[in-house]
Amino acid sequence: MRSTKKTAILILSLAIALAFAGTVACQKKDETPAAETKTVVNEFEGTVRAALGRYMYLSTAQGFDLVLPGFDAASLVGKTIKVKGNLLLEHPPVFLVDTAETGPGQVVYTRSQEFQAEDFVEMKLREEVPALTITGTAKPEEWEGKGMAKVYGKLRKGDVNYIVLADAKGRELAKIIVDSTTTFANFYMQKLRLFEEFWFYINVKDTVDRRDRTRTREIFHADILAAGLY
Repeated sequence: MRSTKKTAILILSLAIALAFAGTVACQKKDETPAAETKTVVNEFEGTVRAALGRYMYLSTAQGFDLVLPGFDAASLVGKTIKVKGNLLLEHPPVFLVDTAETGPGQVVYTRSQEFQAEDFVEMKLREEVPALTITGTAKPEEWEGKGMAKVYGKLRKGDVNYIVLADAKGRELAKIIVDSTTTFANFYMQKLRLFEEFWFYINVKDTVDRRDRTRTREIFHADILAAGLY
């Protein structure tokens, strides 16, 4: 009788142990997907569509400016690349690249410098830049003393580069003489190569003499600091 009770107790104990083990196993299976969903995405892989200086653009990282301090990213245009790094919350939309590779084990860049503003124009600053309303060549008060401003037009390249402004009917209204263009602005114009017109963020400089303005439609000199669709 005692032997029968001991056997029953032993069988019950084994059943409880097996049931507990099964519950733990199920819990571990259920926990695995949850842990994976918490992983922070800090890498992108795609083909380099535009790159200049330390700036690079991947179509798979839309909305980000990938920055590789101390590196000439132009050599990577057209290549498929994987980058790892982090978005700089204090400098949106900069994605600071830590490493870049063109294949497994083929590392082409490892960051050794911190991000410096240099020619980068902060997004919050661009949002505050006023737009110039240019009605022609006769009113220098429309641009003089404005400092940093933005204008909507197209870039005409030649021995002298111009930002060409047009009226509502598309006729040439005035021309701004471009003295210099930052790497950051040239990089954005690469990205905007499918567009003929966009916004130029400029530093307004010297006004052209009145006689020359009337004859050539050149109104003032400027440095291009940035470019964009808004």
